[in-house]
Amino acid sequence: MHDRNPPTNNTFTYGNMLYQEWVVDQYSKVEGQRLRWVHLNQTTLCPDQYKGMVDAMQQDGANSTNFGRMVVLPATFVSSPCHMNQLYQDSMALVKKFGKLDLFITMTYNPNWPKILHELRPGEEANNRPDLTSKVFNMKLNALLKDLLQNGVLGTTMADIHVIEWQKWGCHTVTF
Repeated sequence: MHDRNPPTNNTFTYGNMLYQEWVVDQYSKVEGQRLRWVHLNQTTLCPDQYKGMVDAMQQDGANSTNFGRMVVLPATFVSSPCHMNQLYQDSMALVKKFGKLDLFITMTYNPNWPKILHELRPGEEANNRPDLTSKVFNMKLNALLKDLLQNGVLGTTMADIHVIEWQKWGCHTVTF
């Protein structure tokens, strides 16, 4: 969603909490389509490799009729168990090769960042503009990554792992 004419055409963003609900609904539609694609393309995702999982479940005395149809989420599906396991394995491989981490950096979104406040209309709150806050957070994250990884502000970087999380109290946090 892009507000092409901010002074006059801001119907969506005037919705405050309703706008947030709309954003979540759109995200849910996209995720639903991705899940539908995975469901319809199981034959191309090599589910035969997971027959061992079914065999193990049957050996435990479980009744296979209670399981329904097995759908395998591939590692390319973000936040799937396979994806999370792959990220974990990649992280542990970096630790094995380079040793324990030297720095643990946390960056948290600030609703009072000047770039956010400058774009808010009178009476608007930063927490009601997830599009704006995400964009500014991403800009600041990219600047921090450039300083750390390319410019070597804290020294030469051998490897980096970073995670972006949405906190329950409503902000973005990135941890390196």
